[in-house]
Parts: sequence; C-alpha cells; structure tokens
Amino acid sequence: MNKLMSIVVLILIGALAVPAFAQEDPALYKSKCQVCHGPDGKGSAVGQKLGVRDFHSPEVAKESDAELIKITKDGKNKMPKFEGKLTDDQIKSLIKYVRSLK
Repeated sequence: MNKLMSIVVLILIGALAVPAFAQEDPALYKSKCQVCHGPDGKGSAVGQKLGVRDFHSPEVAKESDAELIKITKDGKNKMPKFEGKLTDDQIKSLIKYVRSLK
C-alpha cells in the first residue's frame, strides 16, 4: 500500500506543478515584454512609438513559433535579444502566452 500511496502523491504533486508553472508566464511577460507590447499585446504607448508589432495582427499570426522564438532570441529592430537572458523553455512559454492573448 505504501508504494501505491507514493505513486498517488507523485501524481498529485505533478498535477499541481503544471498550473504553477503556467502561472509564471503572465509574470514573465509582464516583466520582459509588457513595457513595449502592452498588457494585451497590442503595444503600449512607448511600444507603438518604437514600432512594435501588434501580436493580434495577421502578420504575427501567420508566423511560426520557430520564427517568433528566433526573433525573441536574436532581437529585431529595436527589440533587444533575450538569448542568454531567458532560457529556451521560458521563451517557448512566452510565445505560447503571446498566442493566448487573443
């Protein structure tokens, strides 16, 4: 019975860990992206002056996740590069979060 209880506990811990990780995405977006891209992804006043793209635009929507990951890692125009500042998993999570802003 102890082995079964251990398995159940591990499953519960795993189930609780996934939502906790997902909750980090908005905080990461807020700390790294929101100042320019705005809370809704349409661009803050500062970001619009810098020419950031609206995440809801057809141009962004048709870009693959791989393209958005590359832009995030390498930077583009006035956007700084985040390679070395964010992990690959954090960047992938941000892209997933950005896609959910619709």
